[in-house]
Amino acid sequence: MRGPKSTPIQLTAQVKKVLEQISRCYTLPYWLVLRAKIVLYAATGASTTAIACRLDTTTDTVHKWRERWLAVAPRLATAEADGRTEPELTALVQAALADAPRPGTPDTFTPEQLVQVIAVACEDPQTSGREISQWTGHELADEVCQRRIVNTISARHVNRLLAEADVKPHLSRYWLTNERPQDPPKFDAEVKTGCDLYAAAPTLYQQGTHLTSLDEKTGIQALERKHPTRPVRPGQVELREFEYIRPGTLTLIANLEVATGQVIAPSLGPTRTEEDTVAHVRQTLATDPDAGWIFIADQLNTHQSEGLVRLVAEVCRIDSDLGVKGASGILQSMATRKAFLEDASHRIRFVYTPVHTSWLNQVEIWFSILVRKLLKRASCSSVEDLRQRVLKFIAYFNRVLAKPFKWTYAGRPLTA
Repeated sequence: MRGPKSTPIQLTAQVKKVLEQISRCYTLPYWLVLRAKIVLYAATGASTTAIACRLDTTTDTVHKWRERWLAVAPRLATAEADGRTEPELTALVQAALADAPRPGTPDTFTPEQLVQVIAVACEDPQTSGREISQWTGHELADEVCQRRIVNTISARHVNRLLAEADVKPHLSRYWLTNERPQDPPKFDAEVKTGCDLYAAAPTLYQQGTHLTSLDEKTGIQALERKHPTRPVRPGQVELREFEYIRPGTLTLIANLEVATGQVIAPSLGPTRTEEDTVAHVRQTLATDPDAGWIFIADQLNTHQSEGLVRLVAEVCRIDSDLGVKGASGILQSMATRKAFLEDASHRIRFVYTPVHTSWLNQVEIWFSILVRKLLKRASCSSVEDLRQRVLKFIAYFNRVLAKPFKWTYAGRPLTA
């Protein structure tokens, strides 16, 4: 015996269009698409049983959303008559097909208690007499119970609260305090000088002047894995043995040619002493002895050394008395040596970045490329093996990957 006939559903052209768009959308939740299809099939006159079979759902579900739609249909008709736009009508249809609000379980903790839990998570654990460096869910739960902020709470619930508040006591990262320069005008002038040189690098290169970014990468470890690495396979990432042997370390002194993006005349050795820096600069100059050279470097003492002053004086044929280190003349102090090395009238000169502005030195960008593309996964059996691999990478980089960095900073304050 047949049951009562279902109440027919009538759809206007605009509402039908919205429902069809929802039913064809692959990014919307499945439950929303299913309910839209139920209403559309119901509007064709299909029975509840036929719709349930067609959509592979239950007759109760079909009947429920038939009745829900009939209940909200008058409000949708009123909204359409008021001239609602299609996006507004789409939002109303989606709201009509959504689940009704549910009361749910009453809140266990008051807002004040939740705020106090988060406040404790932002404290130093040692202020609570706990000799640990960061909170864990278990210790935080124990602490808020001891303070009688709550009667009881699980570590899991504490972790959920922390996640909702985006508080991560288990994480930390290094940062450098952004101290205001002692001499802001001088700082701004030094930053602008470096940025202006980067912008002028192509022109300087065409005129026969090399603009190079100079720095050292110290403590590059030659790490040899105790067992061979297993290469990547379908469904399996590369597997690296976590145990390794340390044959030794190297220091890389590198120049980045700003105009071309190539690394020229690299030096690899065990140290970065004054003698190492002087020898490196000397071999760099030898690649183009008659050209002009501008080295952008940080204010490390080896970049303002007696050896560099004597090298520049020798190559530039400066015959004036250099004085005595620590006593008189150009060699007297680091400040006097720096002033000599910065002299723009010299064919070879240095431009120094301000303190705490390593990001102004373009070779630092290249160092990060070196780490990501070679050092992070390299397995080297000896220091010499490491040396050869770095030199081969530099040759490969210059041949295949090198190009000038797009330097957009011009000395103005950085904005978010």
